[in-house]
Amino acid sequence: MTKTIIEPALIADAADRANAFLATLDDRPVGPESRAVDALRAYLADPLAAQPTDPAEVLRDLDHFGSPATIASPGPRFFGFVNGGALPAALAAHWLVTAWDQNAFSFASSPVGAVVEEAALRWLVDLFGLPSETEAAFTTGATLANFSALAAARHRLLADQGWDVETEGLFGAPPIDVFVSEESHPTVRKGLGLLGLGRARVHEIPTDADGRIRADSIPRLPRYSLVCAQAGNVNSGAFDPFPELVSACRDAEAWLHVDGAFGMWALASRSKRGLAAGIESADSWATDGHKWLNVPYDCGIALVRDAAALRSAMSIQASYLPADAPREPFHSTPEASRRPRGIEVWAALKSLGRDGVEEMIDRGCAQAGQFATGLSSAGFTVLNEVVLNQVVVDFGGEETNAAVIDAIQRAGVCWCGPTTWHGRSAMRISVSCWATEEKDVALSLASILDCAAKVGAHEAR
Repeated sequence: MTKTIIEPALIADAADRANAFLATLDDRPVGPESRAVDALRAYLADPLAAQPTDPAEVLRDLDHFGSPATIASPGPRFFGFVNGGALPAALAAHWLVTAWDQNAFSFASSPVGAVVEEAALRWLVDLFGLPSETEAAFTTGATLANFSALAAARHRLLADQGWDVETEGLFGAPPIDVFVSEESHPTVRKGLGLLGLGRARVHEIPTDADGRIRADSIPRLPRYSLVCAQAGNVNSGAFDPFPELVSACRDAEAWLHVDGAFGMWALASRSKRGLAAGIESADSWATDGHKWLNVPYDCGIALVRDAAALRSAMSIQASYLPADAPREPFHSTPEASRRPRGIEVWAALKSLGRDGVEEMIDRGCAQAGQFATGLSSAGFTVLNEVVLNQVVVDFGGEETNAAVIDAIQRAGVCWCGPTTWHGRSAMRISVSCWATEEKDVALSLASILDCAAKVGAHEAR
């Protein structure tokens, strides 16, 4: 095989195939046909061959068998999860950055990665209205963003009691009381488990009908506690009462962490940021870029007010770094070798500007409201107060809901998925793609109502 760094024809073919795929998103079924998945499995069943395969053939087969087996989640009518698409500028940057093949581990290994990442993080802190001293880091997603912020919390809460957890571990360490919303996302508990704080060894704070922590149920916190709240309930989109949580934490020298995987982006909207009043006074936050900012996967962002705590928890050089140490990505993230995902965030923010980000958020919220109005007008029960981009609807019980969801997915006009809300079966609609337009809402709503009628949802009520 002739080895060459540059294969223009292959790269051009990949671009043509990618553009052809994107061009079909508006017309193809949102979910793949089962025969497409079966064909992919059959193609992949062979053992690894001994001889090389021409890269052009590899690409051709990947497109031929892989593209039909994808979910059209970058398209305008995927509402099954809080999945963004990929903004044109972010996608183009992703392609360029992939060709650069940079290891964003450090400035030495990728000056462009380190410098652009720092600029993107500075913009995010400003966009969210967080304290200027906030340190931030890119991770693979909100799961590791939560983990990173909680690691900083663990460091600070134990260091304040004279314990160096990075050096000594948890054996013999002072215990940390952890309080979470009873509606906390499972990835928060996963992070607690990975940090040795326990997934089940937590105190749950009761929530109201929309999944918000009840302010009157916030307990008197023991000193040096850790409290995990959320901005944007994964079902209802609701926000916890941050002013009351901040006050309780300050009185106890406790750490307040906010899981804002998608809800943090409400801070970019003048009409929605009131939902998160007081959030800027928390100690740490976690969010995703591949959700509502619509950058390619994978992209999480950890934000921590106490920069020294994050660096002490994450540094691979020492358990504590001087305040004047130069910023290196590996001082703030759990990963070492990684791609420069911050460049795509920079490209998205640069292309949109403040006004563009705000318009994208406001438009998604308005479209969620249109779904809720249409479903309610048709006689179905919307179970949540639609304050953001989430709609939870019940078509008439578990069996009926399952039948409606199956019919919607098979129809292929849009894609919605099941959920459980306060023990009640339901369907969830999440609106978070930059490409969704009014016509997509109208088409999707018509398909949903048609599918509900065909399975007799009205009668089931």
